[in-house]
Amino acid sequence: MERVNKILNHKKYIEYVERIKKIESNRKLCHHDIRHFINVSRIMYIINLEDKLSFNKEIIYACGFLHDIGKWQQYERKVPHEIASAKLAEQILIECDFNKIEIYEILKAIKNHRNKENEKNSLSELLYKSDKLSRDCFRCFAQEQCYWSEDKKNLELKY
Repeated sequence: MERVNKILNHKKYIEYVERIKKIESNRKLCHHDIRHFINVSRIMYIINLEDKLSFNKEIIYACGFLHDIGKWQQYERKVPHEIASAKLAEQILIECDFNKIEIYEILKAIKNHRNKENEKNSLSELLYKSDKLSRDCFRCFAQEQCYWSEDKKNLELKY
């Protein structure tokens, strides 16, 4: 997990997470914070093991920690956050010693993490599914304000 720890300590990564935190400080609904990133990463890893998908642990955690880092650009500039996140993640991944093939796969998953129609058992599908499953709707205090339909909400713990 050496490269994942490099991501967590990367100057730009810290800056982007702080920008999101500041913008979302008064948000009652789900936050895009380190807790969310950890939850997504861990759920991805659990599903990866349970379904015998064979994705590398560092690739999984890189996806989980980087998939929403462009959220501040969505708030400030109306840029879709999956596009902004992929763009911002690329330089971080390079500087954290991921190779070109790994970077391509991670960025592809980040760009597609809001797309329900991903290739079965792909890294993109794993990230999409884990992102949705990471939300603790069953204990959310803002449930009535949530735009998710009842059938989408995680009303029971799965992972």
